[in-house]
Amino acid sequence: MRSDADRIPEYVPGKSVEEIKRKYGLERVVKLASNENPYGCSPRVLEALRSEFSPNVYPPSDPEELREAISDYIGFESDMVAVSAGMDGVLETVFKMLLEPGDRVCFAVPTFPYYSILSRIYRAREVKVGRGEGWEMRDFDDGAKLMIICSPNNPTGNVEDSEFVRHVVESVKGYVFIDEAYAEFTERQLIRLAEYENVIVGRTFSKAFGLANIRLGYGVMHPEVRKEFMKFNTPFPVSTPAIRAGIAALQDLEWMREAVRRIVEERERLYRELERLATPYPSEANFIYLETGMSSDKLVSELERRGVIVRNLSGFEGAGKNAVRVSIGRREENDLFLSALEEVLCSR
Repeated sequence: MRSDADRIPEYVPGKSVEEIKRKYGLERVVKLASNENPYGCSPRVLEALRSEFSPNVYPPSDPEELREAISDYIGFESDMVAVSAGMDGVLETVFKMLLEPGDRVCFAVPTFPYYSILSRIYRAREVKVGRGEGWEMRDFDDGAKLMIICSPNNPTGNVEDSEFVRHVVESVKGYVFIDEAYAEFTERQLIRLAEYENVIVGRTFSKAFGLANIRLGYGVMHPEVRKEFMKFNTPFPVSTPAIRAGIAALQDLEWMREAVRRIVEERERLYRELERLATPYPSEANFIYLETGMSSDKLVSELERRGVIVRNLSGFEGAGKNAVRVSIGRREENDLFLSALEEVLCSR
């Protein structure tokens, strides 16, 4: 075992429905903790997943048909697209490709904890900067080997100002990774910055496309950077079913866009309802960050007793001890959350 293994924190996912059912003896539990698409994937995806394939044969190592479909969707040439196992796979390959021990990785907190975990795995030096009142980034390290910008940011839901990000891109000596896992839920996207040679934009099929269990993501980067990326990517990063699912999802953008429209509509309704109970922050993702007068540990526990799972943010550096993140579910699921939240907060 590595001598510094105790410095690497475990990634703690949200609790499962089955776990909470067993713990409290509940028949119905609503999970609003993992930012999943409550409407699922396109029927075309399910049809593609039923197609026969040979489990004993390796999939394509660099699936051209899928890259072409992604290229058509994002408006960049396919030689700028690299496919990997979810956003996590794209991120880890970037870390493997760029970082040597002692290199600086800069990101603003609170944000996705996996950035910190990877930094420690690859023995990089973490440079953590703060955020403004609206959770916007306001500082960066121009000498960092890797600057990470999450927009919309997980867990706060804010989108970064494009001119600020462009300034970062043009100022840093290293690379900028822009995590756009939630890009489809906002009109203020940053993918055009992939035109810069030192920018890598990561995206995923897990959120808007409803393919979280498929583990399919991609990076958009300069063709020469992609050549290097492929050296560090795993030899067969995604399975044949995942490739087919991604192609099918991109053939039915109408389904995805309708799901996004419904989620955004519910997000705005839920935000308005939350204003009378807590302190929610405006979001351009498929979740809302909110703070209450109760510790997040206590609040999350009380909600789970009532059959509602939300994300406890007490372990997210910079989020504070009274913050939680709630994913946008279907209307009836959101109403159950609101009812449970009101009951908990008003019974104190």
